[in-house]
Amino acid sequence: MSKDNKILKSSLRVLFVSHAYAIGMNQGKLNAITEVEGVEVGLLVPSNWKAREWNRLIPVENPYPQIRIYSAPVQFSSRGGAHFYNPWQVWQVLTDFKPDIVQVEEEVFSLCTFELAILTKLINRPLIVFGWENIERRLPFPRWLTCQFVLNTVSFLIPGNQDGANIMRQWGYKGLLEVMPQIGVDTHLFTSDLVKCDRQQFNIGFLGRLVPEKGIDLLLSSVRQLQDRGLKCNLIICGSGSQETALRQQAKALQIEDWISWKGAILHEEAPTAISQFDVLVLPSRTISNWKEQFGHVLIEAMAMGIPVIGSTCGEIPNVIQCNNLIFQEENIQELTTILDRMIRNPHWRKEMARHGINMVNKYYSHQRIAKRLLDVWHIISK
Repeated sequence: MSKDNKILKSSLRVLFVSHAYAIGMNQGKLNAITEVEGVEVGLLVPSNWKAREWNRLIPVENPYPQIRIYSAPVQFSSRGGAHFYNPWQVWQVLTDFKPDIVQVEEEVFSLCTFELAILTKLINRPLIVFGWENIERRLPFPRWLTCQFVLNTVSFLIPGNQDGANIMRQWGYKGLLEVMPQIGVDTHLFTSDLVKCDRQQFNIGFLGRLVPEKGIDLLLSSVRQLQDRGLKCNLIICGSGSQETALRQQAKALQIEDWISWKGAILHEEAPTAISQFDVLVLPSRTISNWKEQFGHVLIEAMAMGIPVIGSTCGEIPNVIQCNNLIFQEENIQELTTILDRMIRNPHWRKEMARHGINMVNKYYSHQRIAKRLLDVWHIISK
């Protein structure tokens, strides 16, 4: 990183607390931070975190030895808002690592965040909280009180999306705030070098959960419209979920099953290879009563590889893509088809949109860029 990152004091110790970093691939941002001279990173993660979507325990990985990892069991594993550590064990971590700043990447209403707010207040250290929450919800009164304690204690809030920032203001937070994603993209792993340009058929890709809110049914209908226009294409669907059977039935009813490849669940480390088979990635998400797209991390992974992306107006998607020509209104199959039609017919424009994605990643979404933005935040609260 550039010399202007040395604006911080000569030695800075930052403790991160988040279940997300049990997975080694998610630690890339933390590793980028350790590459800055004078900054040490500690990490507290659950030793018994259970991923609901995979129904299995997540072992704590340590691919970057320069990150000092502490692990301890939590109560209510897999329940992001309810889990918490034994306070004595957290106190031991704080005593051993002696952080200058504590950054908790859990929601403001999480009990884990509440206990860290209490402990950082006791040791007189600034607290930064990151969260993805982008749905207005009514919290039970005890949880509302803990949430307000956090909002009154925190030195800086980092919402992962603009809707989240708006909600934090509605909940009464008046302090420092900046929107940025939790995790960037590894541009060495997600690279255009993997992409082949000599395909005979145009491949439309989706990678994610096969659930109603992801809107894959809209994509199937759009492929039918493209075929009706005489535009030949394949659809590659990577993922698994509760809607798979219904989607296969829909594909059969639309008579497009011969143009669809069902790849099943894809491990994160397999994602670069999977995405490299796409000519365009589509994220056609729809808002439901208790969910809307918080970011759409697969978007920046594809963008980093020079794969153009198309997304709906759901949640944070338009803010991630930042190009109106690549956005369609939720549920509007005709608008989606029009954009895909242009992608297929106009290779020059497709390459232009690929360059837009790469530029966006280099400017905002690489691990190094997010690390730099965090360094700027720490400088602000260290003044």
